[in-house]
Amino acid sequence: MKINDPVIPAAVVDEVLKNHRDPDLGEATIREIVSIVNDIESATGESFIRMEMGVPGLPPSKVGVEAEIEALKRGVAARYPMLEGIKELKEGASRFVKAFIDLDISPQGCVPTVGSMQGAFANFMVCGHVDGKKDTFLFIDPGFPVQKQQLMVLGLKYEAFDVYYFRGEKLRDELDRVLSKGNISAIIYSNPNNPTWVCLTDEELRIIGEMANKYDVIVIEDLAYLAMDFRKDMSVPFEPPYQPSVGKFTENYVLLISSSKVFSYAGQRIGMICVSDKMYNRFYPNLEKRYGMGEYGRVLVTRILYSLSSGVSHSAQFALAAIFSNAVEGKYNILDDVREYEKRAHEMKRIFLDHGFKIVYDKDLDEPVADGFYFTLSYPGMTGGQLLRNLLYFGISAISLHITGSKMEGVRACVSQTGSDRFGELRQRLEAFEEYVHNSFIS
Repeated sequence: MKINDPVIPAAVVDEVLKNHRDPDLGEATIREIVSIVNDIESATGESFIRMEMGVPGLPPSKVGVEAEIEALKRGVAARYPMLEGIKELKEGASRFVKAFIDLDISPQGCVPTVGSMQGAFANFMVCGHVDGKKDTFLFIDPGFPVQKQQLMVLGLKYEAFDVYYFRGEKLRDELDRVLSKGNISAIIYSNPNNPTWVCLTDEELRIIGEMANKYDVIVIEDLAYLAMDFRKDMSVPFEPPYQPSVGKFTENYVLLISSSKVFSYAGQRIGMICVSDKMYNRFYPNLEKRYGMGEYGRVLVTRILYSLSSGVSHSAQFALAAIFSNAVEGKYNILDDVREYEKRAHEMKRIFLDHGFKIVYDKDLDEPVADGFYFTLSYPGMTGGQLLRNLLYFGISAISLHITGSKMEGVRACVSQTGSDRFGELRQRLEAFEEYVHNSFIS
C-alpha cells in the first residue's frame, strides 16, 4: 500500500498499528481502536474526527449536577449507600418508567448500577443460572459488542442473528427456530439499536414478548437511547407516544436504563435496572441451589451487585433522582438537549454520501432509518476492516460492524464527538480519501 501522507503520515499509522501487534481492525474492540487513535494523535498532534466511541458530546444535565453538588455538601460522600439504592431514586425511577414507558414497576425493582454495563453484567450472572438446562443467551444483533465480551468473561454461551433479515413476522419464525431448542435463558437487544439506529416496532416487541412467554425466557431490553427515536416526540411525561417496550407484552423482562446518553451523565457511571414485579419476586430453585436464595431480585441485589461494587456512588444517586423527578414533573424536557445528535447525524450522513459512501442499514422497515446517535457506513470494494484502516490515514476513526454481530461489511459511526464546527474539516478529509481511492493509492 502506498499513501503519500494525505492527512496522517502513513508511516506513523503503520508504526502505531505495528506497536499494537498489527491487529485485524475488523475484529478490534472499541477500546482497542480508542487506544490506537490516541497513540496516533499523540505522535502527530493531529486531531481525529472521532466516531469510534459512543461517548456523550454534550454538557451534562444541569439538574443532575446541581443536585449532586448539594448532596456532596450534605456529606453523603462519607456514608455508604444502600445496595438497593436510595429511596428518592427508587421511587423516582418507578415514576419515570411510568411517565415515559407507560409500565408499572414498583420501586423495589428499580435498582441503581454502576452504569448500564454493570446492569447487563449483573443480570447475565443471574440469568445464566436460573435453569440448568438453559445455558445460552440470544442476541438480536447487531448490538453493543461489549455485552458479548461480558459473557466471554463469565464463561457463558450465546447465539445471535442479524435482525435486519428478520423484521416483522419473520422475527417470529426466527425466534421460534432458536428458542425451540430449549437452551436459551435470555434474549438481549437494544432499542433504538446500537449500531444501526433501527427501532423495533410495537408489533415486533409483541412477537418477542409472546415468544418469551411461550418458551419462558427472560428479555433484557437495553434502553441506553431511551426516547431518542427522534421521528416521534416521546418527551412529554404520561402522554403517548411512549418509548416502545417489550414490557407491554410479557412480564419476563428487565429494563436497562442509562444516564449516559439522554442525560449526558456518563462520567458518574450510574444507570438503573428496572425489573418487572413478577421477575423480581420469581423464585428459581436453581438460583437457590447456587446462591442460597431463589428470588431473582434478591439474588441480583444481595449476591451479585453486593459482590461487584457494594453499591453505587451516593451523590450520583441524588443526581439521577433529581433528573427523574424534574422530567416526570415536566420541568426538564429529556430530549431538548440531545436533539443535537439528530442534526449532526443528518448532516454527517450527507457529507459521507456525497463522497461515495453508502448507508449500510438504511431502512427501518419501509421508511428511512432515523437520524440519531449512530449510523452505519460502507465503501464499495472494502471490507469493514479495510475501510477502518484506510480511514485512519485520513484522520477518521470508527469501529467495524463485524464486532457488533452484523453480517454486513462496513463501520459504525458515532456523531457525538463531532460538532458542526468540524464538518468542513470532515468534508476536506473525505475529499482527500475519495481522490486517493479514485487514483488507486489505497488498496
